[in-house]
Amino acid sequence: MKMEKKTPITRPIWLDEDSGYVRIIDQRLLPHQLVLVDLKTVDDVITAIRDMYVRGAPLIGAAGAFGIYIAALSCPRDAGDPGAFITEESRRLKSVRPTAVNLAWAVDRTLAVMAPEKTLDAKTRAALDEARRIADEESENCRKIGEHGLPIIEEISRKKNGETVHILTHCNAGWLACVEYGTATAPIYAAFDKGIDVHVWVDETRPLNQGARLTAWELGRHGVKHTVITDNAGGILMARGMVDAVIVGTDRTTRAGDVANKVGTYLKALAAKDNGVPFYVALPSSTFDWELDDGARIPIEERSAEEIRRVAGFDGSEIREVLIAPEDSPCANFAFDVTPARLVTGLITERGICQADAADIRRLFPDKRA
Repeated sequence: MKMEKKTPITRPIWLDEDSGYVRIIDQRLLPHQLVLVDLKTVDDVITAIRDMYVRGAPLIGAAGAFGIYIAALSCPRDAGDPGAFITEESRRLKSVRPTAVNLAWAVDRTLAVMAPEKTLDAKTRAALDEARRIADEESENCRKIGEHGLPIIEEISRKKNGETVHILTHCNAGWLACVEYGTATAPIYAAFDKGIDVHVWVDETRPLNQGARLTAWELGRHGVKHTVITDNAGGILMARGMVDAVIVGTDRTTRAGDVANKVGTYLKALAAKDNGVPFYVALPSSTFDWELDDGARIPIEERSAEEIRRVAGFDGSEIREVLIAPEDSPCANFAFDVTPARLVTGLITERGICQADAADIRRLFPDKRA
């Protein structure tokens, strides 16, 4: 079921108490239409994650947790082994998006909470409670990321005697991707709300234009000054001294500080390094892969070539998709790239800022172990 929504929405996923269904924003249609979708089956959740109704590491994780709740809710009451049914549904969920570590993390965490429960009803209640808890925790973690990242922007503003602080970001790492606040956007919102003059360079982020469509929409709703730029404009802006800092999100970061994010992030990091621009990555602890210490081993999702061949836009009356490349030209659609830790100035987390290296990450997260 889809419906257009006129009233303000502050989260991209929630349980609608009236219908009893998990409800999401269909982010494919933003900024031109704000449409809500009900997730009634695990297949609905899989479609929403795979086809990017929902996207962004923390949100994918929350969606996966709600997917386990839906699996428990839809498990046949006469099933001889409901655990086997739920386990198989969890396997299907975890396989949908391979790069973002939050999906498997949230699904496994929800399964672990359900395991001690003896009845299917109790398992279902436990899954719903855990999905809500994960969404709330990710929201609070992003708020804290904003708190810890704020001094970075404050210091730049102080050095510039209150002149505009220009921040470049890539893709969408805002509340649409992270339940609330966002990761990369959280320090920006915190700075804006404190009265700091801040302006954001918004990469369009081809092929799905998640910066031009989603980040620009978010910032505009919040009142933050911003300018949409082509993906390749970041280099000349940095070379001309028009960028004070780069802040991006991440879909998976190794315990040694290598960062997987939307394809194109690596090129921004290279340009930032060459021009002496600080390059920060904002993430909650759920996006660390505590098992992995080498970014080269992060699985890189390759998506449909049609996302490159075609582009969707609003023609004044409806959203239409048009062909922009020769239909018979081969296309390769790598969804992510890996920025090595040596190019990262610092990691902004809910516990503070650390260097992108194993020792300093362990200092901040001594309780996390492979």
